Amino acid sequence: MTKFIVKKYHQNDYSIWNEFITQAKNATFLFHRDFMEYHQDRFEDFSLLIFEDQKLKAILPANKQGNSVYSHQGLTYGGLVFSNKLKAEKVESILEEILFFLKENSIESFYYKPIPCFYFPNGNNEMDFFLFNRGAICEQKEMNLAINLELPLRISKSKLKHFRRIENLDLDIVEEKDFEPFWESILVPKLLDKFNAKPVHTKEEISLLKDKFPEKIKQYSVYQNDEIIAGITIFETKNVVKSQYGATSEKGKKVRALDFLFINLIHKYKRKGKLFFDMGIVGEDNESGYNEGLLTQKEELGCAVYNQDFYKIDIK
Repeated sequence: MTKFIVKKYHQNDYSIWNEFITQAKNATFLFHRDFMEYHQDRFEDFSLLIFEDQKLKAILPANKQGNSVYSHQGLTYGGLVFSNKLKAEKVESILEEILFFLKENSIESFYYKPIPCFYFPNGNNEMDFFLFNRGAICEQKEMNLAINLELPLRISKSKLKHFRRIENLDLDIVEEKDFEPFWESILVPKLLDKFNAKPVHTKEEISLLKDKFPEKIKQYSVYQNDEIIAGITIFETKNVVKSQYGATSEKGKKVRALDFLFINLIHKYKRKGKLFFDMGIVGEDNESGYNEGLLTQKEELGCAVYNQDFYKIDIK
């Protein structure tokens, strides 16, 4: 029987970890240590490396909170990351070793947040099956809205009608080098006013990440008469482009500047050959469990619903 060795990540593993994600079957730049560690002061890292015959076969970005381990709470998605050559049977063995390792470290619960299925068209559901087989429960589901860019676009007639009208309003789309205009003039005031919340990333954090991943993180803004009125922050991976933030001013809302920007970006990334445009979840703490307005807006832009699942397994 194959024997896998599990060890906790140490800063000395920085290079081998990052090298592994460059060739893994199911990794994105969010798993690079430079991305994971921008907010290391907020999380107790409990990332794992799994070896077979001294060769790295899988990694698990994770953090610890109390007696629980999470596949990382500071990331939009997570899960076990492994190579194309690793067969499902070995993924099952790796899970067994991880659960044993967690038990040996007095961990009582393991929370697992896989990457949405559309990020990897060759499949990525091995761990979901093996976790379920071992008694894991799907503790939470979120509706993740995304557009399949390989199919004909399904933008609503009303959105397209307004889009054609907006095209004549002399709006300029700019790919920004500086996040300050969008963060300070649009995003922060909008979140504060509408949700009494702040962006997950501060302006300084998103700027730092942009410096480290210049081709992966991009800021597109809409200007009218040199005044910023809307913007979208993009996270770009091999197959998928994700709108991490999107917001508009009151002036931008009146001319539907955010729709104008979304539709232009949808066409841009379709031409670029991306497989999906991910617009994120629409969850909300209310009776229905989702934001009806956001759901409608994203569906009218051509999105379909994909599940974002959250699993929990008790360690016995």
